[in-house]
Amino acid sequence: MKSVGFTHITRTGRIRNLMNQIQFDVQVTDGRARRGRVSTAHGEFETPAFMAVGTQATVKGLTPAQISDTKTQVVLGNTYHLTLRPGSDRIAALGGLHKFMAWDGPILTDSGGFQVFSLAELRKTTDEGVTFKSHIDGAMIELTPESSMQIQAELGSDIAMAFDDCAPYPASRQEVEDAMARTHAWAQRCLEVSRPDHQALFGIVQGGLFADLRRESVAALADMPFDGFALGGLSVGEPKAEMLNILSEITPLLPAEKPRYVMGVGTPADLMAGVAQGVDMFDCVMPTRNARNGCAFTSQGKVVIKQAQYRDDAAALDPDCPCYTCLTFSRAYLHHVYRANEMISGILMTLHNLSYYQSVMDQARKAIEAGSFQDYADHIIGLYGQKQPSPLETS
Repeated sequence: MKSVGFTHITRTGRIRNLMNQIQFDVQVTDGRARRGRVSTAHGEFETPAFMAVGTQATVKGLTPAQISDTKTQVVLGNTYHLTLRPGSDRIAALGGLHKFMAWDGPILTDSGGFQVFSLAELRKTTDEGVTFKSHIDGAMIELTPESSMQIQAELGSDIAMAFDDCAPYPASRQEVEDAMARTHAWAQRCLEVSRPDHQALFGIVQGGLFADLRRESVAALADMPFDGFALGGLSVGEPKAEMLNILSEITPLLPAEKPRYVMGVGTPADLMAGVAQGVDMFDCVMPTRNARNGCAFTSQGKVVIKQAQYRDDAAALDPDCPCYTCLTFSRAYLHHVYRANEMISGILMTLHNLSYYQSVMDQARKAIEAGSFQDYADHIIGLYGQKQPSPLETS
């Protein structure tokens, strides 16, 4: 799927990529940081964007209306989980994933490659694909580039991901190189499978922590007609400094006119480090999973609500947050329902955490527009991580 038009202008203008499936428009840059917009058949989302993880056609604990209330614009679903249950053919018969989960905004589907990678003891990988045991009933299942694309076609997502081979960490150079070569071969096979007219396809760069292999992977995939590119195989157990080094060195090599996506990352500090290097899209289970475990991300840093210090705390979870949770309930109440194991605990904490993440991304977009992104990034990194060298100095 080749681009039908491309114009590259400076900070005062735009980078624009018009494609058959999606339109990507970078409106302004601040150093390497980019502020733009992706348009799909199911609406637009602003970038840099954080995608809420809805693995099994649901963002755990929230209705679609509540997801929208958090200012989330795009949701992620997962090929592996949805093909095991209820089955992509069933979802297709019921009108596709958007109708099935009652979400009318953009949806991105992961290829299932990472989930299969995580089943180290239950899978066998060959050049043809991956055979694995279902974690649900032990049934043997084969997933190939072709079947992954067919499943995503039946789901009808706006953005599909190519099927890739994610090497574990740690892994030898040979293991990483073999997985990367397999990823490239599978990427070409994915491109040869027909898909819905509205569905874009992103390629996934692999190469582990070997910068030269990452560069080789970028060069190979950039020659293929993908609609966007992702960095895979990060946040899989490697030291944070190593992940940030790969982000810094490899992200700027990805085609400037197409969306850039870092998969499975991460903390608010990680998001700002990625944005600083030119990443446009992120997803991570952290805000939703941590919420269910009683941990909130706030403008004042982390709040672990189960701690005894909050038993009598009448303050809002985050006094600077306008979400329903913070406007309505005290920390003492949230402490109580968590300790009482009430369902509402995960719901209210998830509402807040996703709202906070979306607020961080919104403020990042505004800071890029104002030319003050590094100051904002330093503030967030100060709350949630160690300060990194300024990417504006290395641009």
